[in-house]
Amino acid sequence: MKVFPEDLLYSREHIWVRVDGDMATLGITDYAQECLGEILSIEFPEIDTYVERDEAFGSIESTKAVVDLIASVSGTIVSVNEDINDDIGIINSDPHDTGWLVVIEMDDMEQLDDLLDASGYHDFVMQQETD
Repeated sequence: MKVFPEDLLYSREHIWVRVDGDMATLGITDYAQECLGEILSIEFPEIDTYVERDEAFGSIESTKAVVDLIASVSGTIVSVNEDINDDIGIINSDPHDTGWLVVIEMDDMEQLDDLLDASGYHDFVMQQETD
């Protein structure tokens, strides 16, 4: 069963965003981890790296594919989830909480307006599955 937490925003690239002031925590959605299967490795940017919205900020390798992680917002990476180095499986088992990927200090809060709420993301996923 797909999970779409109401307190998150979502990109069409299957990245979720949790906003706290000007900080945005990003991770892959439950739908994305389900499609990818078992996550094998991940590449993160360095802390203090500037990332642009709609550009890759890393990549994930799974049993099915290697995919770029696309930034939903522009800003500076202020934290990466070091716990993933010890247990990469948390991306699959808890993608919306302990499996978070990075925290970005956002430059432009208006970029959040382009993201989907849970209902919009649910509809987007359902449409993708029927296409």
